[in-house]
Amino acid sequence: MKLQTLRASGGFTLIELLVVVTIVAILASIAYPSYQNHITRTHRGAAKACLSEYAQFMERYYTTNLTFVDAAPALPCSTDSDMGERYTFTTSNLGQATFTVTATPIGTQLKRDKDCAVMGTSQNGARTATGTKGPSYCW
Repeated sequence: MKLQTLRASGGFTLIELLVVVTIVAILASIAYPSYQNHITRTHRGAAKACLSEYAQFMERYYTTNLTFVDAAPALPCSTDSDMGERYTFTTSNLGQATFTVTATPIGTQLKRDKDCAVMGTSQNGARTATGTKGPSYCW
């Protein structure tokens, strides 16, 4: 009588493969929303930096001209790093001694950033945010 030896198989069983796929799916379902939230906050931070750059430009303009009336800058921060696809920057309320600069989210940033939405700053340093969490959270 011949004894047959059993050889160890070198592959995975279907059950093992399903367990691994399930674990990866659970980890991805936790990590992906957190990643999206991080990306949204990063773009919001870049918009805040650009708003500060606009406000500094406006103050320099005022120092030279003693008015904000004709100050309508097109700063490179509004288009760098695809910022133009995420926010629209506008200057308004341009008066002798007043200005308002706002960053309005567009596209996917508009869909994702309900916390802060439209952010703005003015000549007196007042910071605004129209989202659900308000300026203290956003700035």
